[in-house]
Amino acid sequence: GFKVPLVLSHSEVQAAAVSVAPRLTPPYREEEVRFSNTEAKLQLAGTLTVPAGAGPFPSVVLLSDAGPQDRNGMAGDFALLSRLADYLTRRGIAVLRFDDRGVGQSTGERQPTIGELVTDAQAGLNYMRTRPEVDLSNLGLVGHGEGGNVALLAATLPLPPTFVVGMAPYALPGGVILAQQQETTLRSLHTDPAQVTEAIKRQQAMFEIIRQTQDNAQAQAIVANMMRQNNARLDPAAAQVTAADMVTPRYRYFLNFNPLEKLPQVACPVLLLYGTADDMLNVETNATMLTRALRNNKGITTHKFTGVNHLFQPDRTQWPLLNGEPKPNLSPAASDAMRAWIIGQVVK
Repeated sequence: GFKVPLVLSHSEVQAAAVSVAPRLTPPYREEEVRFSNTEAKLQLAGTLTVPAGAGPFPSVVLLSDAGPQDRNGMAGDFALLSRLADYLTRRGIAVLRFDDRGVGQSTGERQPTIGELVTDAQAGLNYMRTRPEVDLSNLGLVGHGEGGNVALLAATLPLPPTFVVGMAPYALPGGVILAQQQETTLRSLHTDPAQVTEAIKRQQAMFEIIRQTQDNAQAQAIVANMMRQNNARLDPAAAQVTAADMVTPRYRYFLNFNPLEKLPQVACPVLLLYGTADDMLNVETNATMLTRALRNNKGITTHKFTGVNHLFQPDRTQWPLLNGEPKPNLSPAASDAMRAWIIGQVVK
């Protein structure tokens, strides 16, 4: 029988608490800040880094990938957003990064919907508009993964950013993304192809139950029962926990989310960045679909970087050695392409 446990939740890069070694004072200003999302009635806390000099500077707000993330975007011991903020600020770009809702010093409930995250992005932009160091005509959003989709949605609303950078945003509907992640996981475990097909069919049946059953308690009970019947070895309590996560407002929203629906309304310049070693999504499919959806936007640019993964780390052979051990770094090619493109918007 099929013994591989189903992976049914939206794959998320989990925040992790790690010890951080002391670092030298950077050649730019750092400030702990707080700002309000008045629509959601919550406070968001973050770090603003400003280049040395008088300014005003081109500026960006960083948006994290799916799941509760701190302002540094920690994934294991790799702080993607912190590294990116440091890289950009050293090169003349002011950066705001902040703790997600319910994480670190930010208030609010964890696991907001994508629509709710858009209001957090708008709150970050409005805060930056109060800062004299920020060039108001060059204020953009940089989003990683799901954060890229949040940034694109924010660009369709009043008071949009002046540009958007998407780092591996997706184009396929949420339910399709979940199915592809399930398939990738099972194939990585060398599961028999026929069993993979059956697992995807069962997953789709669960999705349909969730879509058609608005009563959360009933939907949870049905999904948990389906999971147990599909895998008798699954602990009943674990099935209930997973099923409960699958009927949350965030999961329901993501299941029906169409990333392309509003993209024709995006008028600002957009830079899309992908790595060919990304195992979280199909790069060719998603990059092509997003580029096509933005075809009426004259400022769309897409780059793909060989060997770069979803965290925008280069191939392991390019990692620097620390105490004789290779340590992941931010892809120099991707980060420099982003910097050059952002600075290029200032000239235009």
